[in-house]
Amino acid sequence: MLNRILLIAAVALVSISLNGCMVTKSTYLKKVADAEKLDQDLAALQKQYKAANAENDGLKTQLAKLTDELAGANRDREKLATDNRDLQQVLKAKSDALSKNIVDLRQRIADVEAENAKLKGDVATLQKVKEEKVREVSKTYEQLLDKMKNEIAQGQVTISELKGKLTVNLVEAILFDSGKAEVKPGGLTVLQKVVDILKNVKDKSIRIEGHTDNVPIVGTLTKKYPTNWELSAARAINVSRYLQQQGIDPANLSAVAFGEYKPVAVNSTDEGRAKNRRIEITLVPKE
Repeated sequence: MLNRILLIAAVALVSISLNGCMVTKSTYLKKVADAEKLDQDLAALQKQYKAANAENDGLKTQLAKLTDELAGANRDREKLATDNRDLQQVLKAKSDALSKNIVDLRQRIADVEAENAKLKGDVATLQKVKEEKVREVSKTYEQLLDKMKNEIAQGQVTISELKGKLTVNLVEAILFDSGKAEVKPGGLTVLQKVVDILKNVKDKSIRIEGHTDNVPIVGTLTKKYPTNWELSAARAINVSRYLQQQGIDPANLSAVAFGEYKPVAVNSTDEGRAKNRRIEITLVPKE
């Protein structure tokens, strides 16, 4: 309102100065109308200015918000880039580790295959050696069968071969007199046949086993052989000593006494007891 009064006064002063006299009523009213229009235009401009300011403030607020969002987006992008670099490093480390493991495993596989090939060769060699030894035992077995066919036919000697183990079983009667441990002359003849074959056996040990029946030692004989243990031991030792005297390496000989405790037949019959009184010469692997 104050602006309006000032505007009217200014118009009046301008009119007075121009005309140098009193203005007419129509001129005054025109000036007043012009002043009112200017006042309206000014009010409209002020309204527009206020609206523009409000819009400007809103835009500034939006700009600030968008600026914050942009900064946040940039931070997120930088974080994602950092995370991506970290992830790339982790993946590279894992890839390198896996590559190394693959190389190591391939080398291990190659080593195992080489070892398996070697073992396969060793197995084949051992199998060949085993087969050769079995053939040697079989050859010895066949030679003994041929050499002692008469004693075998008379039931004085039995020869067996099982899984490369060869055993010559000689009944007591062919080697010893009853209650004696010294090999009698006829027994020495039989043993010589065994020696002729076994002296060529170099890769086996020769074990001489003494066995008896379960009849106890009685009478004056007990002074020399208190039990069947002693009798079976003396007989095995005497046979071993004879084999040594005939040129068989004593390092390959051993004497074992079983007494009555490893029977091959019942002791309740004469026939069974006769089978149990024996010397067994067995070829066994060297220790």
